[in-house]
Amino acid sequence: MELKEHFTDKIFRLISETADEMGLECYVVGGYVRDIFLHRPSKDIDVVVVGSGIDIAQALGKRLGKGAHVSVFKNFGTAQVKYHDKEVEFVGARKESYSHDSRKPVVENGTLEDDQNRRDFTINALAVCLNQARYGELVDPFGGLEDLEDRIIRTPLDPDITFSDDPLRMMRCIRFATQLNFYIEDETFEALERNRERIEIISRERIADELNKILLSPVPSKGFVDLDRCGLLELIFPELVALQGVEVKNGRGHKDNFYHTLEVVDNIARVSNNLWLRWATLLHDIGKPRTKRWEPKAGWTFHNHNYIGERMIPDIFRRMKLPMNEKMKYVQKLVGLHMRPIVIADEEVTDSAVRRLLFEAGDDIDDLMLLCEADITSKNEARKQRFLDNFKLVRQKLKDLEEKDRIRNFQPPVDGAEIMQVFGLEPCREIGMLKSAIKDAILDGVIPNEHDAAYAFLLQKAAEMGLSPKQ
Repeated sequence: MELKEHFTDKIFRLISETADEMGLECYVVGGYVRDIFLHRPSKDIDVVVVGSGIDIAQALGKRLGKGAHVSVFKNFGTAQVKYHDKEVEFVGARKESYSHDSRKPVVENGTLEDDQNRRDFTINALAVCLNQARYGELVDPFGGLEDLEDRIIRTPLDPDITFSDDPLRMMRCIRFATQLNFYIEDETFEALERNRERIEIISRERIADELNKILLSPVPSKGFVDLDRCGLLELIFPELVALQGVEVKNGRGHKDNFYHTLEVVDNIARVSNNLWLRWATLLHDIGKPRTKRWEPKAGWTFHNHNYIGERMIPDIFRRMKLPMNEKMKYVQKLVGLHMRPIVIADEEVTDSAVRRLLFEAGDDIDDLMLLCEADITSKNEARKQRFLDNFKLVRQKLKDLEEKDRIRNFQPPVDGAEIMQVFGLEPCREIGMLKSAIKDAILDGVIPNEHDAAYAFLLQKAAEMGLSPKQ
């Protein structure tokens, strides 16, 4: 591959001229170079300077003139230049040494070789020279290009040192393998197993960020299987590991809920890039270990696992430093409701059941249906098809009833304030009972979702309770 043709943009020519004028060696490194060989677009450019990265960034900013924005981070010895849709990070070449209780290294000035030695993986240690005399020359001391061709993730130096120094690299190792569908080289994988306890010094936010990237990969199950195989999963996500295993009693077993969950996550990944729908899918059966029971007639049961799972979500999100806002509530809602469409599809699809589902799911009904369809992993093709056919019926009923009854996110047409006014009541239990009766009558199709019909029903129900409108 002729690399020069990938560095024809004005920004690279100006970096080259600036570096040569200042007498500094200058290289593009890491992901930008890797992605050229993977034929992936990349806007973020990392440049290593043998000397001061800040000086060259400031000089480049002046050369670019209007439209360029330079940010300097003196504490880190880095600077960023933004120019139109390009972002270039400049850093001086450095070598690093670590203490055992921190992933923050002691940094010294170094050579390009020192800088490439400290990189996490061979495929991220590729460098391309920008100086005019060697413009477009690839510097690849660890065979990163060969590893790209062979689809292998491995560390440039001893993987035990690489992972022990900065344990976040263990998560990144699995994340890159998942995103790129690469194989983790054997010695590197064994080092993951040996160093897994070191993950304890990594912040939960950093771990969650890597988990999000694994979940957003084309086939997320690959990452979770690798996390499990090397022993990291039980340290960062014990609730998922608890789903593993099959217990057999009297010749009757249940499916392995861990691998079932991963299959459902892969199914959802084919139809949606919504991160929080993927989280809901990953957690949809998380309550099963706590609800597993053996019943002589029914066999293994997991009654109410959806409600138990729904209650587990806040603690999981809090511990993993995931957002405790509407995103968490959305995941909770889908986990709590995920059995409902399946129950409806398994029985006769009644208008009443579909109305209630639409009322409770609101605007998340379409995502809930995607999750439920992804959850059908039966190996019995006839049974699987029956469920999918019934889901089509549920979807059609949802559409028809939504158009007819306007149930999604509906507020009852007679509210508590009006009930209090009609009967001259202060807030009390009877008002709640009347509101519930109106809601149930609409959802069950007894009355239409209209004010006059709801008002007439209110008067009838109140009379049965011995209440009369005030004169």
